Amino acid sequence: MSSKEICRNELRIAVRQLSDRCLYSASKWAAEQLVGIELDPVKFTPSNTRFQRGSSSIRRRFRTNEITSTPIALVSYVSTPVMEEDDAVDGDFYLLAKSYFDCREYRRAAHVLRDQSGKKAVFLRCYALYLAGEKRKEEENIELEGPLGKSDAVNKELVSLERELSMLRKNGSIDPFGLYLYGLVLKQKGSEHLARSVLVESVNSYPWNWSAWSELQSLCTSIDILHSLPLNNHWMKDFFLACVYQELRMHNESLAKYEYLQGTFSFSNYIQAQIAKAQYSLRGFEQVEVIFEELLRNDPYRVEDMDMYSNVLYAKECFSALSFLAHRVFSTDKYRPESCCIIGNYYSLKGQHEKSVTYFMRALKLNKNCLSAWTLMGHEYVEMKNTPAAVDAYRRAVDINPCDYRAWYGLGQAYEMMCMPFYAIHYFRKSVFLQPSDSRLWIAMAQCYETEQLHMLEEAIKCYRRAANCNDREAIALHQLAKLHCDLGRSEEAAFYYKKDLERMEAEERDGPNMVEALLFLATHCKDQKRFEEAEVYCTRLLDYTGPEKETAKSLLRGMRMAQSGFPSMNPEPFPP
Repeated sequence: MSSKEICRNELRIAVRQLSDRCLYSASKWAAEQLVGIELDPVKFTPSNTRFQRGSSSIRRRFRTNEITSTPIALVSYVSTPVMEEDDAVDGDFYLLAKSYFDCREYRRAAHVLRDQSGKKAVFLRCYALYLAGEKRKEEENIELEGPLGKSDAVNKELVSLERELSMLRKNGSIDPFGLYLYGLVLKQKGSEHLARSVLVESVNSYPWNWSAWSELQSLCTSIDILHSLPLNNHWMKDFFLACVYQELRMHNESLAKYEYLQGTFSFSNYIQAQIAKAQYSLRGFEQVEVIFEELLRNDPYRVEDMDMYSNVLYAKECFSALSFLAHRVFSTDKYRPESCCIIGNYYSLKGQHEKSVTYFMRALKLNKNCLSAWTLMGHEYVEMKNTPAAVDAYRRAVDINPCDYRAWYGLGQAYEMMCMPFYAIHYFRKSVFLQPSDSRLWIAMAQCYETEQLHMLEEAIKCYRRAANCNDREAIALHQLAKLHCDLGRSEEAAFYYKKDLERMEAEERDGPNMVEALLFLATHCKDQKRFEEAEVYCTRLLDYTGPEKETAKSLLRGMRMAQSGFPSMNPEPFPP
């Protein structure tokens, strides 16, 4: 049997098992990967492959390395036996409990299964109690602090669940789904080390539960922790590694893993979306836009991840495309956090910041842990000059995810606006530590060092150098490096950077005051160094301008001719206007 057939058979069984245990997110993920496996055209009719059309064109266009897309068959994976069900033990009570669970009557579902002893029934009873506790916790949050307030409310079921699940684990009478729930409980209680061990047991026993992998990924906060996990070499591990690499900002490694997985999951929309995320982090906006356009053609009612697409359209100022996307998600499902973020971006691009904040607030009422909504709302408050509200929004974002460099950067901006540069530098440092390849962060920190209160020009120079080495698309770093060296009296270094800046402007066919400034400095510098031929080239280019720089160039040319001839020129005006 081929590797694709093995994956397909395993996923088919997993979708049913996960759905039967009400793990609907994991079931949906498994089903999406199932249809993402390329079908054999000999065995299946065109109607079976309708969902798979189109994605391969993206693969061909943006594959970074042909070798990485080797089919999974060339790697040796462990074989994990499929679990046997205990339907005969659970019977009709389980069906009734599942019906209550599907109607979100969690305590009724748990009550029905109170006397059932099968592993499947025990899991659903405990899971129902866990969700009942989560539901009550959210209700208490709203009652005490409002939908966006901070509260000390906790899930009151955690203590009893931990006690019961711990006992079941010691007795060896817990299944992989119970281990997943036990890991979830331990994570919420702050026992991260034990939670990792339990979740590793769960995914090694039953590797098709993506929810368990996701919880494990959230606990892998460093590459050392990742390497310490004793994971079986199942093909699901590759999905996990790609996800962890992305969260650890190892974007090139993540891309390589996802392209490798495409050898089997050629038409997986999930993989395409993750590749888009990695390219977004690498600021490959053109690739991201193409991938999301293709995703929407294949899955026109998709809302998941589309908020990232809206960020790209916002950054590129594609007003019509962002407007179309906002109307599409509004008509599809307007009460999704992603939809509200997209509409908020739309109004922000229109300059209607108050309306934008309204939609970000709506996204947070739907999911108060929506990271992008807090960060984007902070940006809007900065635009509205409401710095205290911006600081609060950014702080809520870093509370949710301390690795979100955008929120740290936003805090730096906010404190810089409040003329508190030492605080601003602290937050800018955090942002560049998390995203050292983003030139904008280095430039922001350099500009903060340049302020009158700090005036730490050497530190600013170091930051601008880092920005220049990080593909500074705005072309700020080189010009600022030249100016700073000039201010410090380092003419050779200033000339070096002015020349590099001039070469870049010529390559990009840009003109403006920066080019005039570079030409003037280089002409004067070369004249002082008695490199008259080079200086004359720069002066001749300045004669094409109509401002005062033209007269300065004439004066420099006269001075050079006088210096070369050795006596004063008889013609005071050799270059008529």
